[in-house]
Amino acid sequence: MSKLPSFLDVLDKQLPGQPSTQPAHYINAVFRHKRLCSLSHALWWPSLNDSKSCVMFITGNPGLLDFYTPFLTAIHEKAAGQVNILGHALIGHTPGIEYPKDGTTATCLSAQVEGVLDIVEAVKSQYDKLSIMAHSVGSWLTLQVLKARPELVHSVILLFPTICHMTETPNGLKLTRLFKWPFPSILRWLSYALRLVPMQVIYTMYGDWPTSQCQVLRGFLSSPFSIYNALTLADDEMKTITDLDVQLLQQHSHRIHLYFGESDDWVGKYRETIMQAFEADEDNVKIARGHPDIPHSFCINHGEQVAEQCYAWLHVGNVI
Repeated sequence: MSKLPSFLDVLDKQLPGQPSTQPAHYINAVFRHKRLCSLSHALWWPSLNDSKSCVMFITGNPGLLDFYTPFLTAIHEKAAGQVNILGHALIGHTPGIEYPKDGTTATCLSAQVEGVLDIVEAVKSQYDKLSIMAHSVGSWLTLQVLKARPELVHSVILLFPTICHMTETPNGLKLTRLFKWPFPSILRWLSYALRLVPMQVIYTMYGDWPTSQCQVLRGFLSSPFSIYNALTLADDEMKTITDLDVQLLQQHSHRIHLYFGESDDWVGKYRETIMQAFEADEDNVKIARGHPDIPHSFCINHGEQVAEQCYAWLHVGNVI
């Protein structure tokens, strides 16, 4: 695979929930972390013109890249293949790619930050310009990278950003207890039973989802370690993501783009709090609000619409 950068390894197996035939426009891969003894799933859309720019995408939670392939493919197609795109999954979330059982807690928020720093440094060793797009908690991870290594990042696009007071959002108030012991362990064991559920049942329950997205969901629900890691990471999010880092946002306002849902129960009233952080510098920051029909989980059915705005920002920012 000559089009794959040297910091990625080809993944030559089909993961649970992936299409049986790999689409020609991207390459299935893994990234080997140096800071952590772990692997993470990656997808690579190579440029057609040997571009020295790379757009990196960080998932939300659960950190399954295959939910986002329509969205990332749409951006690559809008750019006519004139940019490299790298999708990076969260460590420990991808069925079929288990992190080593060496006693290292590689799936907490701090470890995920280290993992993202690993791959950002690897990208910048080979590409001149790096822009990071991120969804949900991926936005918080991206801001930690911007704080630690601002010289590596050209710009960031934060989609439905969950970057403060997550326990006080409508979904946080309803679901926080589910993320605490013993529920992650209970749901992990229940996943074995879910393997017996016919695929048709999932199609019926999620009737408005594309077939491919239902298959990704089935792969996730059938993976005990993926469910456990996603739930324990969510618990860490509730504990860790509290006060808004206004100073960080204002310091890097010229690099930040924000895309909010009109109604987002993982952000809630804090959308206005985040926007207020930029009032003194509103000419620099770029803020967009999605159509009321676009939910927090935009990647399921609305990747194309969100891709349009992301492409526009990347184009104006001379990334594409």
